Amino acid sequence: MSGADRAEAARAEAARADRGTDRGKSIRLVLTGASGRMGGQILRLLDKTPVYRLVGAVVSERSVALGEDAGRRAGASECGVPLTAALAPLLPQADLVIDFSTGPAVGAHLAACVEAQVPLLIGTTGVPGEIEAALAAAARHIALLVAANTSLAVNVLLELVRRAATALPAAFEVEIVDMHHGHKVDAPSGTALALGRAAAGARGQRLEEHARMGRQGAAGPRAPGEIGFAAVRGGDVVGEHEVRFLGPGESLILTHRASDRAIFARGALQAGQWLVRQPPGRYLMEDILSA
Repeated sequence: MSGADRAEAARAEAARADRGTDRGKSIRLVLTGASGRMGGQILRLLDKTPVYRLVGAVVSERSVALGEDAGRRAGASECGVPLTAALAPLLPQADLVIDFSTGPAVGAHLAACVEAQVPLLIGTTGVPGEIEAALAAAARHIALLVAANTSLAVNVLLELVRRAATALPAAFEVEIVDMHHGHKVDAPSGTALALGRAAAGARGQRLEEHARMGRQGAAGPRAPGEIGFAAVRGGDVVGEHEVRFLGPGESLILTHRASDRAIFARGALQAGQWLVRQPPGRYLMEDILSA
């Protein structure tokens, strides 16, 4: 390790030691995407999660909610924290950032957290693939967790998919179905893609080379190793994911159904409590389940 790297590691450790991560101390939280669906869920849960103290709430600079009290905007009790568009000024007083903003905003939030040495949990859907190198670099300086889905049960499902894909022969073909409310903008969902990567990785494949995004018309025969995706959108469905292993004469179907969006907020807050105690590195929700 170079002298510069040792100095950087020492700064990161000092910053971590200075945070309120001991039992009985509150975790000073900055929430980005605070006026969105997930942001609102987290704000409504904070009253029941006394280990956290909200010190900042960030929204888009174009948001009509700018200046409003974050708690009142979410339908919770007034918290005295206004919605603002600037993240960096909030970070000196923060122990943790939970990011449920939008994909295009993640890169800037990541850079700000690295500069301030603040751990970051990214639960945003649609994180751009082009910032993967920046994520890897950031993990050398801060504790970083990127989760396609912060539900604890979904992350158990990911492990079950890996085990099934490893244990079953290639004759068992993989199809993934995700169902969400009609306002969801991305398809397949980030969770569906994570499930596809779990299956592909267990079989020594790259999902990008084997994914089949929907079928219509004369689609032709199924290609060897293909992993199919189908997206269903409508109503007020919180989220359902189904992974089918279809073999000769039998099939295995693994399913997760979310009936309450609060499960994702609870999972994120639990993950955040764990993340602030970790040294710099890239972490997964699965790490929390095995802790």
